[in-house]
Amino acid sequence: MLPDDWHLTQDIDGFLARAGHFLRSRPALHNTPLTDIEKLRTRTAHRHGPEAAVLGRLEADGEVHAIFYLTPGGRLGLTPLAAGQTGTLAAHLARLGHSPAHVIADHDTAGAFAASWQRHTGAASAPFWRTHLYRLGTLTPPQPLPEGRGRITDGEDREQVIRWCREFCVDVKEQRSIDLIDAGSWDDSRFGDRHFTFWETPDGTPVSMAARTSNIGGMVRVDPVYTPAHLRGHGYAGAVTVEVTRAALASGATDVVLFTDPANPTSNALYQRLGYVRIADFAGHRFS
Repeated sequence: MLPDDWHLTQDIDGFLARAGHFLRSRPALHNTPLTDIEKLRTRTAHRHGPEAAVLGRLEADGEVHAIFYLTPGGRLGLTPLAAGQTGTLAAHLARLGHSPAHVIADHDTAGAFAASWQRHTGAASAPFWRTHLYRLGTLTPPQPLPEGRGRITDGEDREQVIRWCREFCVDVKEQRSIDLIDAGSWDDSRFGDRHFTFWETPDGTPVSMAARTSNIGGMVRVDPVYTPAHLRGHGYAGAVTVEVTRAALASGATDVVLFTDPANPTSNALYQRLGYVRIADFAGHRFS
């Protein structure tokens, strides 16, 4: 046990037994920990030792108030923490010999932890990710929709899905996913467990693509949404986003969320027109 009632473990099932209710209590805000920890659970549940993920929960009066998780690849995820709490956590992670490569969290928590980590370790940080988090309010399909229809992909679409995901990663400069795709490690990429939908023209030609995560705790995240550059401007992205959102709602989701690039006013305006409401800002900081 750590001071301030931080409890660390490598037992993912045991961790979820204690902290699962807390994560599900705010599924939209906690969407990334929910999906990341579920991926760790399904892929590494029985792995322990240096190559296992480390998870921690902050408890007081028998209730969980915050969590962190540190993946074998060095990704540190945090739920919202006060500045003093990030300092305590940074000090103890450093003392235990853990070395995150980067941190992702809500904007204030990510910045506070990066500053705390530098104070305790001397490791400089640099921001590498900024995003707005949107949650679906009332789905409002565009009128009129472009001609065509949505279609859930199948095995025969795998090659095109992979190709378009790689093109998306090139657009957003997501090098790690490009490397995994190029190495043939599709299942290990962040897209490997997604459910994809195409928007097709009346002749059956796919012109846009969107994906969703599985329903975890009532939450589904839409990611990515991609239209090849030469096909943009026809309303295909809005149409396929509506289709994948409907699929998320049909899966029983109560919280449908997505992240957007603050530097892309076109996508931010589109999702707002479709009924998504901005609820928070998130950030990532990479450590030297």
